[in-house]
Amino acid sequence: MTERNPSIDDVTNRIQAIRSEIRRRIVGQERVVDHVLACLLCDGNALLESTPGLGKTLLVRTLAEVTDLSFSRIQNTPDLMPSDVIGTEMVRETDAGRTFTFEKGPVFANLVLSDEINRATPKTQSALLEAMEEGQVTAGNETYDLPEPFFVLATQNPIDQEGTYPLPEAQSDRFLLKVVVDYPPEAAEREIVDRYTRDVDASVPVEKRVSTGELRQMQRLTHQVPIADDLRDLAVGVVRDTRTADDLEYGASPRASMSLVRAAKARALIEGRTHVSAADVTAMAPPVLRHRVVVDFRAEREGLTPDDVIQTLVEDR
Repeated sequence: MTERNPSIDDVTNRIQAIRSEIRRRIVGQERVVDHVLACLLCDGNALLESTPGLGKTLLVRTLAEVTDLSFSRIQNTPDLMPSDVIGTEMVRETDAGRTFTFEKGPVFANLVLSDEINRATPKTQSALLEAMEEGQVTAGNETYDLPEPFFVLATQNPIDQEGTYPLPEAQSDRFLLKVVVDYPPEAAEREIVDRYTRDVDASVPVEKRVSTGELRQMQRLTHQVPIADDLRDLAVGVVRDTRTADDLEYGASPRASMSLVRAAKARALIEGRTHVSAADVTAMAPPVLRHRVVVDFRAEREGLTPDDVIQTLVEDR
């Protein structure tokens, strides 16, 4: 019996079920949850930036539980080696003599949380590059496929920059979105305090809402969401404008154009629509572009951020 392909309604219902289940644990971060879900639907990676204590690890772990994905966590430090991430060849004694076996590292999971990625050295950061781009890692002369689907959700602290190594442009460009996690509103913070200080065991159980196979189906359908030519041109135009903007030192590549269209398609599904709207393109432009552009010295001196410049480019369109 062939497996029935899901309809738009099926995918929308599954997305709403995932959102509802995540919100049983995560309070006041609806935008962040939706952006991370968009990455999963696009089969992309996300960079989460915030100060400590805003629930990033809890969010990623909850997402893995709800979507039935295997989960692993990498705590990046300056002494972390690439072999600590991808694995290493080990010598084992057997009846036939010594043999080499590959011991898989924490990167061999569906959902990998790379915590404080900018604390790892460039050599270790690059160990994730092949995994994020190719879905495989190389150790010695052997190549090993990573499980499917495969996502990297990395975090970094924008305040404490002592002892950090900024991500190179090639690494940053592998992230579909850069999601800025803000402090929750006051009412949400009160709810968080009440929920997690009332009992000794304040953990909230969540249930699996989709299987790995269903998630793959949802990803395929996301790519098929139609986008009108004028909205495709809007996305391409915004990205091309970053290359000539007066306030930017350099702009985004064609990969950003593809990422913006993919992210807009995912947002349309998350919002329960069967086609992309202009609001989807403009809403996803900041998280798609903010880590792919750099403001020049004059703009930085005036206090402008990449988000400010991107917003101006979107409004001018």
